[in-house]
Amino acid sequence: MKHPTLDELWEADPPPRGLFGDHAIAALPPAARRYLRHAIDEDAPLATAVRLRMHGEIKLKGWVPFEAEQVLRAERGFIWKARARMGLLPVRGADRLVDGAGEMDFRLFGVVPVMTAEGPEVTRSAAGRHQIESIWLPSALVGPEVAWTEEDLAHPHVQTRMADEESDLRFTIDEEGRLEACAMERWGNPEGEAWHYAPFGGVVEEERRFGAYRVPSKLRVGWHFGTERFESEGEFIRITVDEATFR
Repeated sequence: MKHPTLDELWEADPPPRGLFGDHAIAALPPAARRYLRHAIDEDAPLATAVRLRMHGEIKLKGWVPFEAEQVLRAERGFIWKARARMGLLPVRGADRLVDGAGEMDFRLFGVVPVMTAEGPEVTRSAAGRHQIESIWLPSALVGPEVAWTEEDLAHPHVQTRMADEESDLRFTIDEEGRLEACAMERWGNPEGEAWHYAPFGGVVEEERRFGAYRVPSKLRVGWHFGTERFESEGEFIRITVDEATFR
C-alpha cells in the first residue's frame, strides 16, 4: 500500500472548524479554559493541522543529534521524518500513524534497516504519541470529540481517542495556563519485552508563540514519566521546535 507523503498529508483539504472563542469552551472546567485561552488567541481559526520543524537529541546507543519535520493532523494522524547519525553513519526514516495504520522505518544511508516495525501494537503506541502531541495542536482539544475534567486549577485532564485507542492526558499548567508537563499511560514496550501500558510524558522547558498559538518549544520526553526511572533510563528525546505553521 502506498503511504501518503508528508507533503500530501499537509496539503489535504482540512475540514472547516470555525474560530476560537469563549463560546467554544464555556462548558469546560476552569483549568481547561485557562489552558486553552493561553494556548489559542481569541478569534483564531481552529486549525486541524500543524507542520513542525525541530532539532534536538535522541537516545539511540547514546545521545545523538537529530533534525526532523513533522505534520500532525487532528483527524488523520502524523508523519515524523527525521535525520540522525550513529557515529559517522547517517540514519534517515519516519515514524507515522495515518488513517489507522502505524509504522516505523529507519535505515542507514536510507537503505539498510536499523529500526522497522508495524502491526497492531505499533499502531496502538503511535496513537498514544499522536494524542500526547496534541500539545502542539491545542485546537484539536476543542470540540465535542474530547472530554475535559480537572483535579484542580493546575491539573486539567483531557480524554481523547485515536485509532480505537482511548487516552487520558494529564496536564500541569501554571497560573497563566502555560503548560509545564504532560503525562499519560501509553501502550509500548520500553523494556523491549511484552507490550503494556507504561507512564509516558514530558517536561516543558520553554514555550513560543507561532502565529495565533502558544505551544511548547523545548521539551524532554520519555517513558517512566513521573518516576525516578525517567531521568536515568526513560528519557529518550530532547526537542527544540524551530518552526510551527498551522492550517
